[in-house]
Amino acid sequence: QARLLESGGGLVQAGGSLRVSCAASGRYAMGWFRQAPGKEREFVAGISWNDVDTDYTDSVKGRFILSRDAANTVYLQMNTLKPEDTAVYYCLAKELGSSSPSSVFGSEYEYDYWGQGIQVTVST
Repeated sequence: QARLLESGGGLVQAGGSLRVSCAASGRYAMGWFRQAPGKEREFVAGISWNDVDTDYTDSVKGRFILSRDAANTVYLQMNTLKPEDTAVYYCLAKELGSSSPSSVFGSEYEYDYWGQGIQVTVST
């Protein structure tokens, strides 16, 4: 059973930056999803088990950067934030299992574990 601990959310003005972190208890393929009020949860970014591949939803490409350190903490650096980035952000983890270590997973149903969620609010 994975343990995922998210941190770093908060309030920031439009155009600013924020970094959210997810400390994982082991090595997994990781993803960040978000859910804004009244909207469905959506994929934001993902990183493969071996860190070879990352993927981003179109609306954050060029603004968000996903990375992982040697302690299995995943960082989502969010730059040039917009009010429409306001949401609860969730960190998800997927066991390697029989999957390719280079795969990035864009559906929440492919993941095995969820973090508790962290609020990111971007003001105008």
